[in-house]
Amino acid sequence: MNFRYICSALALSVTLLTACSSKKSEEKKAAEKKIRTKDDDKADSLLLVYNPQKGDKWIADFVDNLHRKFNFNGNMLVAKDGKILYEKAVGWADYLHRDSLTINSEFELASITKTFTGTAIMQLVEAGKLSLNDNVKKFYPNFPYEGITVKLLLSHRSGMMNYVYFIDDIWRKEKRNMKKGVTNQEVMNVIAERKPNPYTKPDNRFHYNNSNFMVLGAIIEKVTGQRYSQYMMEHVFKPAGLKHTHVYSTTEYEKIPVDVVGHDRNSFRYSVAQNFLDGPVGDKGIYSTVHDLVLFDKYLKNGRLLTKKSLDSAYVGRNKPINGHFNYGYGWRMFDGENMDKVVYHTGWWHGFRHIYVRDLNKNIVIIFLGNLTNGSLMHLDELYKHFNMPIIRKGAYHGNGSLPGSDED
Repeated sequence: MNFRYICSALALSVTLLTACSSKKSEEKKAAEKKIRTKDDDKADSLLLVYNPQKGDKWIADFVDNLHRKFNFNGNMLVAKDGKILYEKAVGWADYLHRDSLTINSEFELASITKTFTGTAIMQLVEAGKLSLNDNVKKFYPNFPYEGITVKLLLSHRSGMMNYVYFIDDIWRKEKRNMKKGVTNQEVMNVIAERKPNPYTKPDNRFHYNNSNFMVLGAIIEKVTGQRYSQYMMEHVFKPAGLKHTHVYSTTEYEKIPVDVVGHDRNSFRYSVAQNFLDGPVGDKGIYSTVHDLVLFDKYLKNGRLLTKKSLDSAYVGRNKPINGHFNYGYGWRMFDGENMDKVVYHTGWWHGFRHIYVRDLNKNIVIIFLGNLTNGSLMHLDELYKHFNMPIIRKGAYHGNGSLPGSDED
């Protein structure tokens, strides 16, 4: 009896040791996969090579018309199959000081930041540090709402109110410091104290708002013990070779150290100054370039940042499709039409910046427009999509009038 007991105990010990060793081996392989090599740098350099003399003439004419007729001001790029077909910096970085944009100018990505935050959350799920079904209260026990999970935040189904308007109203009424940035933790504390009424019940419907990804940013900080900016640099930006991508918050910088200024109301007279609302991150707060967004696309596709399983999960629409085609997954908007390409994308609109980042996964096409003059110019990209036989990424393109810019956007 004792002999059999000893044998069973030894067998169990061996099994446990083997399992632990296997897990450590898998973790080591995953970590090694994210270490960059000289070959990575060389391949990235070749990907970003562009000869203006060989740029696509049709796209060049399209962009010139978009600038002249619809007042697009910003940087743009189109790439296909790992080759840049056309890129251009159009207009002013800061009209007041007459600074021109360059192709390496860093833009506040606004809600395109959500694609990075979603990537970070899925990384933490892969690492076993959190679960999609985890309740926010697990990380913030004083969170005032019941039944809100990580996956509901990722898919904009939490039903929360938009913290931007809520915080702005408090700061104005109570005459608080409008220049000093507020942290995600401070916003979470205000929500816990004031308990603002939610928009609707959790998992009741799709309701896009920044609160979801601000809370996800707070969760990233709580789970990792790092600032959002630190985690993103270490686990996303550096592994993907994003040398011109940073998290800039007014809680860490008195003045955001970039030269591109947002201009509002379709007028260069209205340059937007950063304020306390540029403090919270996760819903916004990442600054980047068109070249780095091409690299982000590359390293998502090649498995450096996430497994295929995680990406497939992120690219599944989690809501009722709008007009039968447009949906939202985990940090990505998407077009998912029958007999049409699978396209994932995100828009952005914040403090004078207006963008769209489109990735056609079937045709391996990336289209990026980063604008720093808020207007409707990016509603006029239909002919560009048609030129590449892509779905038209505009909600009124297939049925009805669609949504007006900003109505459920950013």
